[in-house]
Amino acid sequence: MFNKLKQFNDLRKQANDLKSMLAKESVEVENKGVKIIMDGNQEIKTFEIKPEMLKAEHKADLEKQIKEAFAESIKKVQRKMAMKMQQSGNFNLPGM
Repeated sequence: MFNKLKQFNDLRKQANDLKSMLAKESVEVENKGVKIIMDGNQEIKTFEIKPEMLKAEHKADLEKQIKEAFAESIKKVQRKMAMKMQQSGNFNLPGM
């Protein structure tokens, strides 16, 4: 039982270390007037919209650009996270 508890604590420490490491990473996506900077924990740090996109006639385009920029940001962060986990090589799941 103590061995399982130690494995759980080790895994939790590894997860916290990874989270701290990813918080230092960031990705930037710019998509036709919308710019998002997101950290490795998928938290948006910066969100910018060019003023010309805020006109009523651009509403549908703006909504589309925000959605696409957000989706691309998530994909980039996930790729970066996978690379970091692979590079660290010490993120071992007990029993797997």
